[in-house]
Amino acid sequence: MSTPILESRPDFSLVLGGPLFQIFLRTHLSGSALELLHRRMIVVMGIAWLPLLLLSALRGDAVGDEVSIAFVDDIETHVRFLIALPILIAAELVVHRRIHHVVSQFVERGLIGSEQMPEFRQAIDTTLRLRNSPIIELALIVLVYAVGHWIWRNEIALHATSWYASQDGAQIQLTPAGYWHAFVSVPIFQFMLMRWYFRFALWFWFLFRVSRLQLRLLASHADRAAGLGFLSESIYAFSLVLLSQGAVAAGLIASKILYAGRGLLSFKVEILSFLIFFIVVTLIPLMVFTPQLLRAKRKALRHFGRLVNRYSDEFNQKWVEGGAPQSEPLLGSSDIQSLADLGNSYSVVRETRLVPFDIKDVMRLAAISATPFLPLLLTMFSLDDFATFLIEAIF
Repeated sequence: MSTPILESRPDFSLVLGGPLFQIFLRTHLSGSALELLHRRMIVVMGIAWLPLLLLSALRGDAVGDEVSIAFVDDIETHVRFLIALPILIAAELVVHRRIHHVVSQFVERGLIGSEQMPEFRQAIDTTLRLRNSPIIELALIVLVYAVGHWIWRNEIALHATSWYASQDGAQIQLTPAGYWHAFVSVPIFQFMLMRWYFRFALWFWFLFRVSRLQLRLLASHADRAAGLGFLSESIYAFSLVLLSQGAVAAGLIASKILYAGRGLLSFKVEILSFLIFFIVVTLIPLMVFTPQLLRAKRKALRHFGRLVNRYSDEFNQKWVEGGAPQSEPLLGSSDIQSLADLGNSYSVVRETRLVPFDIKDVMRLAAISATPFLPLLLTMFSLDDFATFLIEAIF
């Protein structure tokens, strides 16, 4: 027989909804719990990348030196559609499973009292209604074609003769493959990415609503986050999204290095800005609990401070000033252990963080975000140079 807590476990998901999800269901590209991942990845990659190969091959731009950048040499395109895009699709399954577990912890750990449960349920229902909104996904499509296309043509597309475009003065003339690239492939990727930004916003909105409830926080909790330490799991739930974004950024930089003559060090500000931005975007939703954590810590410090002072005073009177009965031995006394336990509890309260994550989480997040940029080091020196340096350093 299930317990009341398990019966009230919230059915929450950031990804199981919306028109695109319904299309995947009806076309048997997904199950109700995001099964059939390989089908979605193959079909979406096939639509975004395969026509580019075929159209550029028919025109003779797939390989060779007829154009400055042949299709097979376009690193950014292959990274975007063969690596970053499938990662965005795979991230849905990871986020669904981990975030569902994280949200259920609010109930299972007793952080939400019965009097707060209706508001908690309302926060979930509001979030799910926004997630399922066809108007929002339609707005994302409009945004992609109105703004995303302009950004791609003016800021991302290489101004050189390539498999997707030729330069005619100040104008870019798209090839057949270029039209598919500009109006199908890139919008698909941008739409999938915009959906993830929307989900980040939903996650922030939901946690903000929850942070306004009177949570049952315990500053003496061993996780040093008053019982909210489980929220750090959400950081790693979104790690694949960060990897995807990093891969695209690294692909763009690689193209600029190889075909625009720029050096890796000229992008150091952009890379650092990227890392800081996505670390902040991932962590900001968790910072909404800082006010409650601060109040819980201050309250616990006052209460534990009085308790520690009272117990220490009585301990001193009993054992230091000789108030203990002669028949009561000092060795083996539970008073000493109780004093130590109380001191440990007070230390835990003092060490309680004002955010439900620690510096190790930040460093791991930075490492995950920076991983796609590591191959760019090969543009500064070759593997042979690195191997030679390593051998000389060792021997």
